[in-house]
Amino acid sequence: MNPTLAAVPGEASRWRRGARSVALPLVLLLLWQAWASTLPADSPAPAPLRVARAAVELVATGNLLQATAQSLGRVALGFAGALVVGVVLGLLMGSSRAVRENLDPIIESFRPIAPMALLPVAILWFGTGTPTALAIVGYAAFFPVVVNTVYGVSRVDRKLVLASLTMGVPRPTILLRVILPGAAPSILLGARLAMGVAWTAIIAAELAVGAKSGGGGSGGIGQMMFVFYAYNIDLNAIVVCMVMVGVVALLIDRVFRAAEARLLRWRT
Repeated sequence: MNPTLAAVPGEASRWRRGARSVALPLVLLLLWQAWASTLPADSPAPAPLRVARAAVELVATGNLLQATAQSLGRVALGFAGALVVGVVLGLLMGSSRAVRENLDPIIESFRPIAPMALLPVAILWFGTGTPTALAIVGYAAFFPVVVNTVYGVSRVDRKLVLASLTMGVPRPTILLRVILPGAAPSILLGARLAMGVAWTAIIAAELAVGAKSGGGGSGGIGQMMFVFYAYNIDLNAIVVCMVMVGVVALLIDRVFRAAEARLLRWRT
């Protein structure tokens, strides 16, 4: 069979899937624009064409990309800290009953508390700058990591651990060479969930910090949204920021999915 001809159906199928994926959003945009065209010319309601113009302006000035990069930098730092602490504690809790019995009640007591509930305390401790945002992000990202790590450790085959102990392998080596690789799928899932939660938390934290500081404070795309709402009353620019938040969240998830597929090729 000609390989070129064999590849055509698959390529056509990809085009059909792509067309289906954009059909509904395109229809919704057309309906939105049709509704907006019935409004008075001075209406502040956002419309697709106005949102597109606002997006071009924000990208051209560099403000949108700069604010997004600032928020991403904070998310990366807060997430990295939560990942290290969460994985270490999760490995210890999953492999030691004594550690688990001491830490589990504390973690489960704090886990239901929403990150934004701690914002007033964080502002009192750290002010309205970046440290507050990092604290909120780290707190939000910690729990998905530690819970999934503990679960992953519990799923490791005990026979492998016992066999390693029988052969005289040191416990730290067992932790790094047996338990950690066995728990890797759950750890990566927890990291992916934690990153999504962290991105949500940074937007909410920057919005709230902007409100507390009267529009000054820590910057970022969340605070940009607050400024557009409280001072400029620019709903089109707010929609642009919302779209950027969603696009970044989608890209982050795709990056983590690709990393998971690459690191866990042995599962397939």
